[in-house]
Amino acid sequence: MKIVPVFIITVLIWQLALASHEPWTKTEYPQDVEKLWWDDDWWEQGKLDRPDSYEVTMQEIAYESGDAEIPAYLFRPKKPGKYLPVLFQHGRRGLDDLTMLLPKRLAARGFVVLAPDVYSGRFFERYPMGHEYINDQDVAIGIDKLLELPDIIGDKACVVSHTRGGYMTLRALVTHNRQEQVACYVSSYPHWQDPNQPEPMQVYQYAPEINELDMPVLVFIGEHEQYQRLRPIMEGINTLKEKGRKPQLIVYPGVGRGFDFRPPHVRTFADDLATKDALRRTELFIRAHLPAR
Repeated sequence: MKIVPVFIITVLIWQLALASHEPWTKTEYPQDVEKLWWDDDWWEQGKLDRPDSYEVTMQEIAYESGDAEIPAYLFRPKKPGKYLPVLFQHGRRGLDDLTMLLPKRLAARGFVVLAPDVYSGRFFERYPMGHEYINDQDVAIGIDKLLELPDIIGDKACVVSHTRGGYMTLRALVTHNRQEQVACYVSSYPHWQDPNQPEPMQVYQYAPEINELDMPVLVFIGEHEQYQRLRPIMEGINTLKEKGRKPQLIVYPGVGRGFDFRPPHVRTFADDLATKDALRRTELFIRAHLPAR
């Protein structure tokens, strides 16, 4: 009986492996299933999207919420006129030099943007471990104040948020009954569970308010999102789909939490691509759901 040389066996195994597996990692993200990013004009005609940008002004204001005065920043295009209203809600980090860029970028897309600083208004420290439910009320009243401004178009707003701001806006809409005043919900890597709930609920369940969220929803997360945040987001999106509400979920390859405000010395090319894409998609989503009249 002949003994087959080891190297021949190795070659055969290698060839079988190549025949049964692609020589690269193939990951299918939600947007690839639904082709949310597809653009016939680009593919067929080579046309690239050209968004308009506006020079932005900022004004510091405040509004009453119960026994507190909530400071807020009002961003708008410098060009005179009326614009669609957007409320931007900060997350656990609060508003600082990095996160203040987010509402400013939204205003540069041609919106009036109100950014409440709900932590400062109640003298709460930034980066809180637990959640103070009174902040959800402060956000809800911020929506009211935004819609009272004279230089806005229409009688509804959209809400845009990130991290814990995603939970605060969710509670403002559902628990504090502001859904009739809001046309769409956008959030990046939102905390879709009550931060005060125990760890198993943080990992395995989404906030029950998701069941009552009845409006167009757009969520952005990074491929490297933390598991305890990723699972509630995915399950919440699936629930909204089952209820026929057609939420959109975009998962950006190669990035994790904070891709849109990560500082320059640690930013990656993937962070920048994700940030610019998310901003443009947010603008188009808002314009699709807020009538410009």
